[in-house]
Amino acid sequence: MSEKIRAEELRIEKLDKSHGLLVRNFHAKNKVLKDFLIEDAIKNQDLLISTTYLWFYTKTNELVAYISLLNDSLRIRETDLERVFVDKGILYKSLPALKIGRLCVDERFANRGIGTIITKFSISLGFDMSKTIGCRFIVLDSKREAMNFYKKLDFRILKEEEKETVPMYFDLMDMINLRKEPHGRE
Repeated sequence: MSEKIRAEELRIEKLDKSHGLLVRNFHAKNKVLKDFLIEDAIKNQDLLISTTYLWFYTKTNELVAYISLLNDSLRIRETDLERVFVDKGILYKSLPALKIGRLCVDERFANRGIGTIITKFSISLGFDMSKTIGCRFIVLDSKREAMNFYKKLDFRILKEEEKETVPMYFDLMDMINLRKEPHGRE
């Protein structure tokens, strides 16, 4: 396995039309993820549906990953979370969330820690958002083969379903509670 890449070795840029050739040279195992980057990511930004961030390895200036983020809500009805919130007197059907719509690491840079860095970026962004607007969760629909990756980052399964993707969530309140602990990880 190749050496891990550190966050300081990556540069983030918001996708724009000038990235055309770079995105075409991106190597994704999953054709749907590559096609999204090439065909839909800019359109979605223009329509204010999602925003895509590109991640570059600064040593080589290569595009190594991307993440597409959008606003969403976590529907808690008929999930284990519903009882938790009902017990607190919160009777909403859904709660505000930041969604990881797409996340893909170039196959040449897989297993080098980039996915973890990008996911933590989205968690940090969601936490920052929660200070100015309502944002309680980070949500995503995980492919079954990626579930363990997200579980290691403290994402939980919302509801087990017989689909090719599994809805998962990260509760931003966990970060707040950690910061309140005398020896919280920060």
